[in-house]
Amino acid sequence: MTTSPFRSIRRARPGWVAILLLAVWLAPAVAPAPAGAAPYAALVMDARTGQVLHARSADRRLHPASLTKMMTLYMAIEAVKQGRLGLDQRVRVSSAAAKQPPSKIGLLAGQRVTVRHLMRAAAVKSANDAATALAEATVGGSVRDWARAANAKALALGMSSTSFRNPHGLTQSGHLSTARDMAVLSRRLFFDHPEYWSLFSRERTVAMGRTLRTTNRRFLGSYRGADGIKTGYTRAAGFNLAASAQRGDQHVIAVMFGGRSSAQRTQQMAKLMDMGFARSPRVAARIRPGPVATQLARAPLPEQRPQAPDTLLGRVAKAVTPSAAASTRVSTATRRAPRRSELPVSRPGKAVAESLTVAVEFPASRP
Repeated sequence: MTTSPFRSIRRARPGWVAILLLAVWLAPAVAPAPAGAAPYAALVMDARTGQVLHARSADRRLHPASLTKMMTLYMAIEAVKQGRLGLDQRVRVSSAAAKQPPSKIGLLAGQRVTVRHLMRAAAVKSANDAATALAEATVGGSVRDWARAANAKALALGMSSTSFRNPHGLTQSGHLSTARDMAVLSRRLFFDHPEYWSLFSRERTVAMGRTLRTTNRRFLGSYRGADGIKTGYTRAAGFNLAASAQRGDQHVIAVMFGGRSSAQRTQQMAKLMDMGFARSPRVAARIRPGPVATQLARAPLPEQRPQAPDTLLGRVAKAVTPSAAASTRVSTATRRAPRRSELPVSRPGKAVAESLTVAVEFPASRP
């Protein structure tokens, strides 16, 4: 005769029953968190048009980890192009930068390092000390100053769900972003600063006399057409990745948060990329991101030229000046992003920045 388990529980001592029920109730709370506990989110985008091809929890605010450094580099590149920084300018490393935990390249307080080498170390090695020193040089102030400027820049770029607290991405309260916003930033880097794109596609680089290997070598070395862009990892974030790949005329950008390991992140990104190439059209017109209108109001106004006197010559000058300005606007507006057909066919995704010379003007030397 089979005894019902419920009858056995009823016959047990009341004290033991209470202990058993309490253990069952507490079990979920005390069970160890699984290795892949960081929340997963992803977004896949046609980089040519900005069209979203796949999204999962893409607007959930999560820890971006070192994907943060994409904004650090975006702002530093912008400062170089505006003349506020020079690639070969030596900047002083602060004690705050030198004290940053790994990943790092071992900068010392008071040391002077070129902006070029700080960029390389931050992009390729994902060095936290280099990212901090670069951010401080970009704004001419502290990390807090950089965070204020970065949050304003994020809003200007359309990254409405991002709030930065530091330039390296180490976990900090309020330092959050989304898969969607990081995809927007990745696309902005490609279109706004194509001459610096090679920073994110190099498998190795040289900085301060040392050869640095990229943290993104798994993806760059395994996925056909891969050409960037940035990894990230903290315990709170999991294994994050913003990635770009080009095949023929197609160009896909994908971002994922919350990978369980470096290998699983690479495998999952390959699936996302395959989905993107399958869902995007073979040919599509490139649509550049809109202008960073918000930042224009923050930029200092150029000095006004003295007005020509109200003479015949002055009236001629007034008539000619608007035409010249209009010509300048048309010239600027017609600048386009590089087409994939202009890229070399021998090594897809390996020498993207070098091949963009047909469409953009490079800095005096390689960043």
